[in-house]
Formats: sequence, C-alpha cells, structure tokens
Amino acid sequence: MPGTETARGKMMPRMRCTAAASATAVALLAGVLTGCAYEYDEGLSGEGGGPSAAPTRSDAAIPQDPSLNQPVSGAELDAWVLQVLPDAKGETFHTGFGSLEADEERGDTTAQLPKGTYALTLACRSARRVSFSIENGETELVDLSLRCGTSRVSVVTLPDDAILSLKVDANAPANYAYRISRI
Repeated sequence: MPGTETARGKMMPRMRCTAAASATAVALLAGVLTGCAYEYDEGLSGEGGGPSAAPTRSDAAIPQDPSLNQPVSGAELDAWVLQVLPDAKGETFHTGFGSLEADEERGDTTAQLPKGTYALTLACRSARRVSFSIENGETELVDLSLRCGTSRVSVVTLPDDAILSLKVDANAPANYAYRISRI
C-alpha cells in the first residue's frame, strides 16, 4: 500500500474513505436522529391511565360551552351587558343594547357629540356573527362583522358636533351592546 513519509522518516499507511465507511456513518447518524422524537401523552397520567388533573387551556375568545353564545332576555340580558360593557374610563355619551331576530336590523342615532377622541365598544351574543355599522354623516367609521363571544373597541376622532348613526343586524337571533365614550 502506498504511504507518505513523516518527519521521522517512517512510512505511515494512507487513509482512504470508502463508500462503505460513508454509508455506515450516514446510517449511524440517521439512527441517532430517529431516536429524537416527541411523544404525546394525550393528557394521560403515567400511573392510572386516566385523564391528568391539570386543567386544559382554551382560547379565551371561544367559549367552551356553546350555550354561552345563545341570546338571552330580561335580567340575563342586563347582566350580560354589564359584563361586556364594564365601567368606562372616560365619559360615556351613548349606550345601547337589545335583541335581534334572524335577518332583523336596528338603527340608532346619538345626540351631537363634542369634538374629541372616542372609544366605540361593540359586543354581541349569538351563534353567528353580528354586523355593526357606525357613520358620521357620509363618513363610515366602523363596518364590522363581529364574531360573537368577543368585544371590539374602535378608537375614532370626531369633529365638533358629530352625530353618529348606528346600524346593527344579524342573520340569526342575537343580543348586541354598544357604548360610545370619550377617552
């Protein structure tokens, strides 16, 4: 076998990497990487095989109980409005809430509002989305199809003596609530 001469003058055999050695190294590396796998325990504890005692996390915007989005009336409606429209930090100028039947539309108009920055808080309770439209004269401020179970706050700046027109409509029975407050 040919060799190379070192500084001491001895012959050392030349090392050659063969295809078999390369294939062995790749197979060994693949075997090591295959051992790194994530296992899901599907919420089962290691001992009893039953569900774990840890609470499951859920998206706060999606209620776990579908009945939480069914429209309500009377005292339940009043309680829901207080929950979704808590006390405003600023001065409240207009509040509205109610119930809609399927394919029904409601309208409302505010008194003249002084110039300033306002928070428009919108909420609904229904199995389907509810549409909100808010305009100042010809200017559309909000055009929103809101997924019920969430609240939405839009911030707008209004000129002096603005009068807002509000429209709410739904394709399914729904509750709605809104508040206009100055920030």
